[in-house]
Amino acid sequence: MINQVYQLVSPRQIEVTYNNENIKSDKVIVRPLYFSICAADQRYYTGSRDHNVLEKKLPMSLIHEAVGEVVYDNKGVYDIGTKVIMVPNTPVERDDIIDENYLPSSKFRSSGYDGFMQDYVFMDYDRLAEIPDSFDLSVLAYSELVSVSWHAIQRFKRKSIPKNDSFGIWGDGNLGFITAVLLRNIYPEAKIYVFGKTEFKLSHFSFVDNVFNINHIPEDLTIDHAFECVGGKGSQSAINQIIDFISPEGSIALLGVSEYPVEVNTRLVLEKGLTMIGSSRSSAKDFKDIVAFYKNNPDVLDKLSILKGEEFEVRTINDIIQAFEFDLTVSWGKTIIKWIM
Repeated sequence: MINQVYQLVSPRQIEVTYNNENIKSDKVIVRPLYFSICAADQRYYTGSRDHNVLEKKLPMSLIHEAVGEVVYDNKGVYDIGTKVIMVPNTPVERDDIIDENYLPSSKFRSSGYDGFMQDYVFMDYDRLAEIPDSFDLSVLAYSELVSVSWHAIQRFKRKSIPKNDSFGIWGDGNLGFITAVLLRNIYPEAKIYVFGKTEFKLSHFSFVDNVFNINHIPEDLTIDHAFECVGGKGSQSAINQIIDFISPEGSIALLGVSEYPVEVNTRLVLEKGLTMIGSSRSSAKDFKDIVAFYKNNPDVLDKLSILKGEEFEVRTINDIIQAFEFDLTVSWGKTIIKWIM
């Protein structure tokens, strides 16, 4: 069959290309239904990545946050119409120690490998997480970002000391919000504090114990562990502020992505015996785990729905561009695409 793929060919320019696919191949054919635009997609769309990176990776279909429905399964494993979250990480080898999302050989959709902005996506069987029909698909569209936070929390559990009375989350954006929602449910007895700089964003965190402007933190406040969800230029000040307020032998989970190296107060890291845990992306298991988590904690989806921003019905390439341009004007929340191409 001929499949239409919508590729970014240069900044702000999207064109359709055609791939000849074999429907009898060892793949599940999924029709995308809802997308969520990620900051990483925007860095490609606007051309803000390094020129050499863009040269290597374009043309490329964008979007790695998506849900869809199965339209054809040659093996009959999935019923037609089954709703699924699509996993963007695609490993080509297995390792008994290193997780699939840390293997250099793994491919990741919309990062040098065509994303989900296609008429149909041909998926490996283990790259799908089945979801109930009753779930709001437009909210589940950004489950990939939820899986990133989930993955970081699971790494934290394995590598930190068993003292979990209080957590600090630096970052009042989407990732900070999701991390706060998950921690609130995983550690219901712990104190959860969020640190940010925008009152409008901090006002969404009504379910945590307290929020603080980063310029007005009580000097006597201490936390057991911290999650850094700032990224970018703010990473350096966030990490060093965490180091100041975290208790001895605490762990700092690093989730924010910075394009540039940051300076860290290593003297205090050593003095306090701190552990810094890096996390990136997630695995297929993380997706399946968060679906189970949704089922057992329906209030989580209610809270996550607060993140849903404008929803665009996309029927043309101009509609795609309109959605991406709008998303650039939004400082909080997730822009959703209802895919009707």
